[in-house]
Amino acid sequence: MTSMTQFVAFGGVVLLGAMSPGPDFAVVVRRSAVSGRGHGMAAATGISVGVFVWVVAAATGVAALLAASAMAFTVVKMAGAAYLLHLGVKALRAALRGGGHLALDVPDPGGHGAWAAFAEGLLTNVLNPKAALFFVALMPQFVSSGASPADTLVLSVIALAGTVAWFLVVATIVGTLRKVFARPAVRRTVDGLTGAALIALGVKLATSGRP
Repeated sequence: MTSMTQFVAFGGVVLLGAMSPGPDFAVVVRRSAVSGRGHGMAAATGISVGVFVWVVAAATGVAALLAASAMAFTVVKMAGAAYLLHLGVKALRAALRGGGHLALDVPDPGGHGAWAAFAEGLLTNVLNPKAALFFVALMPQFVSSGASPADTLVLSVIALAGTVAWFLVVATIVGTLRKVFARPAVRRTVDGLTGAALIALGVKLATSGRP
């Protein structure tokens, strides 16, 4: 049985992990700056669902299998790197197009833009094998071999809630400042910086070895 102290400690560690700079942060900032707070929140929700998936996978041993299999780890790593490079190139293309409308290659009518932002956040997190390794290392500190499914569920919900809370704050702050980001020069800068960051993260992921 996991104690309340362990639940709080787990939530704190996950929150600190979410606050560290990385592809999740870059995606939420760009979505919020270019498409508005709603899309930033959708991306944040997608990332949080991805974290939920990894916590469950780590608790049930699935993530450990991924970490133990060189082939599976490499497949997920290369898929994640390719996706980050794809997002980075899109952002750089938007920056090179300059002012005016910064197309995200995502249609807004009918709410598709929000769903696409959600999917972007989800895939960015789920295709990151580093997230799997993080939770594989973290979960044994809080879940014993005889832990109940209820404990796993509570930890998963805590991870989801902590992650979504942090990124909703990020999306709200950036979305509130959208008038600033509406300036063509600022939007080009945001796209250029986030695009370069995503490409750098994608290259780093592709060329990194297993810890």
